[in-house]
Amino acid sequence: QVQLAESGGGLVQAGGSLRLSCVVSGRTAVIYAMAWFRQAPGAERELVSAVTWNGITTYYQNSVKGRFTISRDAAKNTVYLQMNSLKPEDTAVYYCAADRNQLRTNRYDYWGQGTQVTVSS
Repeated sequence: QVQLAESGGGLVQAGGSLRLSCVVSGRTAVIYAMAWFRQAPGAERELVSAVTWNGITTYYQNSVKGRFTISRDAAKNTVYLQMNSLKPEDTAVYYCAADRNQLRTNRYDYWGQGTQVTVSS
């Protein structure tokens, strides 16, 4: 099993920044990719960004390109999502996820509990 624990959410004004962290524990050897998803009220969950466990390949949703950066600290088994120039439409619950086989999929194998990000206008 893989356990994921997110932190770093909060309330920020439009144009501000937040950094989300996801600490990964358990059977990390089975992980192929890590991702950040988000789900806004009344909306479907969407893939925001992802990175392979080796850190080589990344993916960003078009709406966050140039504003968000995903990274991984191998020594700390932690994945980060640096979010800059935040917009009210970024408001959502953000989830960290891990998958054993794919990068770009909505069906990740393991999930964190989520952290709320609220961007005020």
